[in-house]
Amino acid sequence: MERKDFIKKGILGTIVSFVAGSFGNKVNAAYKLVNSRYRGVEGVLSPTNTHMVGNGFKVMNFFPNGKGFEERMSPFFLLDFNAEVNFPPSDISQGVGVHPHRGIETITFAYKGGVEHHDSKGNHGIIGKGNIQWMTAGGGVLHKEYHEKNFNKNGGAFEMVQLWINLPKAHKMTPAKYQSIAHNSKPKHTLPNNMGVIHVVAGEYSGVKGIASTFSPIHMYDMHLNDNADFTFTLPGNYNTGILVVDGSIIINNTAAPENHYVQLKNENGDIHIKANAKTTLLLLSGEPLNEPFVGYGPFVMNTEAEIHQAIEDYNQGKFGFLKD
Repeated sequence: MERKDFIKKGILGTIVSFVAGSFGNKVNAAYKLVNSRYRGVEGVLSPTNTHMVGNGFKVMNFFPNGKGFEERMSPFFLLDFNAEVNFPPSDISQGVGVHPHRGIETITFAYKGGVEHHDSKGNHGIIGKGNIQWMTAGGGVLHKEYHEKNFNKNGGAFEMVQLWINLPKAHKMTPAKYQSIAHNSKPKHTLPNNMGVIHVVAGEYSGVKGIASTFSPIHMYDMHLNDNADFTFTLPGNYNTGILVVDGSIIINNTAAPENHYVQLKNENGDIHIKANAKTTLLLLSGEPLNEPFVGYGPFVMNTEAEIHQAIEDYNQGKFGFLKD
């Protein structure tokens, strides 16, 4: 090789390397820019601590879990998930007997099977597949939940979520009430290209307002996605936000989340990008933190220990009403 050819090739190689390096830097910068749009994933929680609640609910608990999640997910206080399990036919009532609540709301989502509810304020409801029962305990109520009579007799697939929402201090003693939400009454947003449907239980999604009334700002979505779902949305960055993967699996902001896992998002601005790998059901929870002191004791969540003692005393004195077991 002549010296001039060597020089030419050397110069050309340098130019090519420079251009390639420059292009690579731009690609990396663009990749970082795209990913910086996404809200960070704080963690994906595996199901743990599976146990029976009464004799009718086999639940895995995601929070409170001894790691401060009852504060981390405020105003949401408890998330118990009864992943799909088959109950055999039974002549014995299965569920949870009469017990009190104060200072919270309890919400039950029925994905499979059926649950019946009674409370000391005279409310009664049967929730089947897709339905929701939303009970505001407020100043105090007794209730019981058990497998619906026909389901109990015949048995079958059973899949439920029990959620507690902490009430703000100003509404701790609000009168108890009950909201029965049928699946076909949930306002919904249909995703394009047959990607699925987002049922807006509370808050708002893409201009569709939720059906449930709440005591603090909350977004709650019952999401049913098809295996081609690939979409993006946003929620307030200061809202505590998590997603329960009820069935199926997703990629969320480049992080894999398998079935029966819980995704905790960071409190920061950014898009939420979800891609479904199969037919998938998700429960999204997002709420403005209460930023108030709280004390949890069994079925009571109040702001001070003195209020907990008062709740116990009021319950013992029959001030929560009467309900036959």
